Amino acid sequence: MESSAVKVSDAALVGVQAVPKETFLGSTVGQKMVMAVTGSFLVIFVIGHMIGNLQVYLGPESLNHYGELLRELLHGSFIWIFRTAIITAVVLHVWAAMATTLGSWKARPIGYRKQQYTDSTYASRTMRWGGPILLLFIIYHILHLTTGQVHGEFVHGDVYNNVVSGFSIWWVSAFYIFCMIVLGLHLWHGVWSMLQTLGLSHPSYNALRKAVAWIITLVVVLGNISIPVAVLTGFVS
Repeated sequence: MESSAVKVSDAALVGVQAVPKETFLGSTVGQKMVMAVTGSFLVIFVIGHMIGNLQVYLGPESLNHYGELLRELLHGSFIWIFRTAIITAVVLHVWAAMATTLGSWKARPIGYRKQQYTDSTYASRTMRWGGPILLLFIIYHILHLTTGQVHGEFVHGDVYNNVVSGFSIWWVSAFYIFCMIVLGLHLWHGVWSMLQTLGLSHPSYNALRKAVAWIITLVVVLGNISIPVAVLTGFVS
């Protein structure tokens, strides 16, 4: 009897040892942490990018000087170092988002017959399709205002001309405005979740997290949308 119990115990121990140990990046917590850290970096970039672009209101000299500064900083190496960091952050952010999404689907392969949205917001429910739209927008934005492949009047080094001539086409401006609204939905929920993942998850911080998410979202969205609107209305020409 004792020998049989020992064998059962040994078999159970072998079964426990056979279970692979989950890595940090393989866990939901690790993936959400990667998403939060890369997301915070991308939020800082989006704010800085917006501030730089708003120099269009100061005229051609100011905006073109800003562009020249970025291209020549650290003998031209800064812009490539920064672009590499941004691309890395985007890739990791997309990977973490896909990993958590696939993990969620795997944990619940059969959806609810009637979905309940009592604990979610419209912004959170659009994160999964908003991300791919923003990824496509980033690619288009680079080809439009950075490299000029999809810009009919692109002039290398003349940032002001590229912005004004690019946004003078109404459907291009409409596309940018639409993408900024999608970005706003992504930012609002993203900043809220990012702050929660990074430790501000206590109920007493909810009001602060909501306020920070709203402020960042409104500033970025309204600031970016104002540029194509200013071009279309002739305020910037």
